[in-house]
Amino acid sequence: MKAGPVIAMILLVFLGMWLVLQPALSRSATDLTISVGAIEIMLDRTESDDGQLQYQVIAPERLKSSQIYDPVQLDAFISLQVEEWNARPALQRHLLGFFNITTWGTFGWVMIGLTGQTAFFGRMFIQWIISERSQVSTVPEIFWWFSFIGGLCLFTYFVWRVDIVGVMGQSTGIVIYARNLRLLHKQKRREQPTTKPSTT
Repeated sequence: MKAGPVIAMILLVFLGMWLVLQPALSRSATDLTISVGAIEIMLDRTESDDGQLQYQVIAPERLKSSQIYDPVQLDAFISLQVEEWNARPALQRHLLGFFNITTWGTFGWVMIGLTGQTAFFGRMFIQWIISERSQVSTVPEIFWWFSFIGGLCLFTYFVWRVDIVGVMGQSTGIVIYARNLRLLHKQKRREQPTTKPSTT
């Protein structure tokens, strides 16, 4: 076994772990998260000089500001967010909650994940159909292409979701899929007939 793919796999694992853990490690230990419908409001909690708790919104981006809230102001702010959430049409609230997203602008990330999952299903379906036709268990080249594309999409989606389990699972697979495609490419080149120059 060549060292290159193993090194690439290790590097991709560490890159994925860093991409997922970096946001979590950069947060202070006093962060507070409040869920309003499908929206998670993250607050930085500190103490003022007189010992009173104060809060600042640090996520989501659209609510982020430099304003500092005392506990009473925070209650009013959260109540306003609840009212705004409940003012949305019921179908919209249910769909956003179903996909676990806060706005339709982030639905693109869900589509990346769904594309990856579709590619993963597609690879197995195609492999099954080809094997049934030949009556021999066969792994066609397209299986590895679908695996590679699906792995990249799911890796990207899990990084966005900050899902360490998903990132770890896909980071190793991507290298394996790419390596199999490389081996198939090299095999095709070896099998190509070599034409000898004609002598006259």
